[in-house]
Amino acid sequence: MPRTSTRLTFAVLATGAGVFSMLQSLIAPALPTVQHALHTSQSTATWVMTAYLLSASVFTPILGRAGDLVGKKRTLVAVLLAVLAGCLIAALAPDIGVLIVARVVQGVGGALFPLSFGVIRDEFAPAEVSGSISNLSAVIAAGGGVGMVAAGPIVSALDYRWLFWIPVAIVAATVLIAVRYVPESPKRAQGTVSWSGAALLSGWLVALLLPLSQAGQWGWGSPKVLGLFAAAVVLFAVWLTAEARSRSPLIDLRVMRLPVVWTTNAAALLFGAGMYAIWSFLPGFVQTPPVAGYGFGASVTASGLLMLPMLLAMFLSGVLSGRLEPRVGAKALLATGAALGALACAFLTLWHDAQWQIVVVAGLFGLGIGLAFAAMANLIVGSVPPEQTGAATGMNANIRTIGGSIGAALTGVLVTGRLQPSGLPYASGYTHGWTLLALLCLAAAGAALLVPARRPAPTAPATAGTTRAPAQVR
Repeated sequence: MPRTSTRLTFAVLATGAGVFSMLQSLIAPALPTVQHALHTSQSTATWVMTAYLLSASVFTPILGRAGDLVGKKRTLVAVLLAVLAGCLIAALAPDIGVLIVARVVQGVGGALFPLSFGVIRDEFAPAEVSGSISNLSAVIAAGGGVGMVAAGPIVSALDYRWLFWIPVAIVAATVLIAVRYVPESPKRAQGTVSWSGAALLSGWLVALLLPLSQAGQWGWGSPKVLGLFAAAVVLFAVWLTAEARSRSPLIDLRVMRLPVVWTTNAAALLFGAGMYAIWSFLPGFVQTPPVAGYGFGASVTASGLLMLPMLLAMFLSGVLSGRLEPRVGAKALLATGAALGALACAFLTLWHDAQWQIVVVAGLFGLGIGLAFAAMANLIVGSVPPEQTGAATGMNANIRTIGGSIGAALTGVLVTGRLQPSGLPYASGYTHGWTLLALLCLAAAGAALLVPARRPAPTAPATAGTTRAPAQVR
């Protein structure tokens, strides 16, 4: 395939990954509308989010590894078709049960992230890889912001089902272009998919994430929550043992133990906790009526517009990081991004009485997200063997999601642990939550500083189709 087609290839990858990222946050502001339209309870409606989270967590590393083994284009097209089917089913869903099943199918799209990074590494010229990964990371980060901003206007002007009809059209066009223009990488990992490893990985992820997402309703001390946490520990230990002994592991633990990989994953866990919690609780804060002693009584649409600076900042800083990475290094960008997140949460802890303060916080955190997303992807891709790109970047995305679930759960405990007679949280619950998120982001910056410095690599003439050798990353 001609090298001049890399722009079209990137457009396909960015569209697919951006739509999946948007689907993560697009439905959240519309959950009350969905609950009313489908005549269900609030607790049942939350499974629209939970099912998506669990499905994405399971399929992201498994299909990332499958792409390494059987071909990234083939797997990418299959995943896009699954997202298309999931959106179509959701748009037509007659009841909440079918909608939840549709969200499980949509969750398969989590594999678009590692597959896209792998295609870029395999098919783009070495000089283009870092910048392209940064740009793709900017699109992924901004996709979540688009979901928050666009949900209100779409539901108000049309109907909540259009939250899925619009992605149907976009993904359908993306599939057709991907089949025609995305090249199939000749690079293949050796071995087969370890189905026992996949089952164990799925088991401990579900056992960990399910109680984290449902503990607010089930109770932290309930037998279901404690039993699932215990099962997660046991299954995780069994999975580690099985992967270490397997001749063809799903996740090569030797790669996970590389200094660059484990330190980057530690930063991803901590920063993910702050990022997802901000996405989850800041819109609720600004929608709280002023009678509670805080908040602005904003509508879903207005609260989305207050998040617009975050969306713009995420995209701009993600693109900018591609220009900065060769000069300052991905390590410095990750530490800076996490530090900006900590600064934003600290600012929010002290000043949250005016809407301009929310705008400042959103912008600061958006800058941090854009820098951190791009830096994490470049650190992982630049430090693992080519045949492990999908699995390694898939696990990094998963670890970030696990961190997000932990951060959202802990923040939820602080925010909703003590309620006013009206049923609304006290302002102190939010300020304690922002303080926790600031500390988590600060810890992420500390983890980023532990990433080993890159050793200078020997220069060689770059030829089309060559792949960068793994190296310690700055």
